[in-house]
Amino acid sequence: MSGSLLLQSLILGILLGGLYALLAAGLTLYFGIMRVVMIAHSAFLILAAYLAWWFNRETGMDPLVSLVVTVPLFFLTGVVMQRLLVSRLKPLTLTMMSVLLTFAVALIIEGALGFFFSGTQRRIPLPYASASIEVFGAQVPVVKLIAFGLAAVALAGLFALLKYTKFGQALRATIQHPEAARLVGINTDRVAGYGFGLGLATAAIGGTALSLDATIYPSLHWHWIGPLMAIIVVGGLGSIPGAAIAALVLGIAQSLLQLPLGPTWAQTVFYVALFATLMFRPQGFFGGRLAQRF
Repeated sequence: MSGSLLLQSLILGILLGGLYALLAAGLTLYFGIMRVVMIAHSAFLILAAYLAWWFNRETGMDPLVSLVVTVPLFFLTGVVMQRLLVSRLKPLTLTMMSVLLTFAVALIIEGALGFFFSGTQRRIPLPYASASIEVFGAQVPVVKLIAFGLAAVALAGLFALLKYTKFGQALRATIQHPEAARLVGINTDRVAGYGFGLGLATAAIGGTALSLDATIYPSLHWHWIGPLMAIIVVGGLGSIPGAAIAALVLGIAQSLLQLPLGPTWAQTVFYVALFATLMFRPQGFFGGRLAQRF
C-alpha cells in the first residue's frame, strides 16, 4: 500500500466524516429535545437531494443555490410536523411511537419521490464533477471538498446559534432539563418546534451536499439511516459534539477499511461500533459530561 494512497484515504475519510457529522446533527437535535427517534430524517435528506437535482435541471444553476429555498422550507416543515404530529404523541410512549410515526413519514416521502420522479437513478451533471486537487500526491475530488466546506460552515453556524444566542440557550436548557426550563419561563413547546425545524434545516443542507457526489433514487434513504443512527448512539444520544466526533472517527475508519475490504464490507464498521457501544458503554463513548457541558 503506497503512502499517497493511504494519505488519500485518510483525507477522504475526514471529508466523509464531516458530511456524516452534518447529516447526524439533526437526529441528535430531535432526540435531545423531545426524545424522538426520527426515522424519516434520511428520507428528508434524499428529498432535499432531489429538490437540488430538480432545481439544477430546471434552471441550469448550481444546486447549492437551491438552499435559499429549501432551508427555510424544511425549517417550516419541521415546525409544522412537530406541532401537528409529534406533539400529539403521549409522553409515556413518545420514543416508541415516534419510530412508527416517522417510519410512516419516510414511506410517504419515498412513495412521493417515486411517483413524481420515477425510480430512475439521478445524478447532477456538475461542470466540476471530475475536477480534483493534488495534496502531497493524493487526488482529492473538488465536490467532496465543497460538501465538506458546506458541512463545516453549517455545523459552525449551528454551534454558534446554540452557544451564543438566547434561542440557543433556551434550546440547550430544554435539552438538559425541560422541567427546569419551564420553571424559569421558557416556552418549551415553542422551543421544541423551532428545534425540530432546525433539525430538518440541517437535512436540507446535508441532502444538497450529498447530491453533489451521489447517485440518488427514492429508496436511498434506507442506506443512510443505519449509519446515522449508529453515529448518534456511539457519540451519545443528545450530544451534538459527541455525534460530530463519532462521525469523524467512523468516517475515517470506513475510508481506511475500504482499501483491504472494499466499500460494501467497510460500512459494517458502523454496526460493529454500534454493537460495541451498546455492550460496553450504552450512554455513548463521547456523551455524558460532554453533552452536559455543551
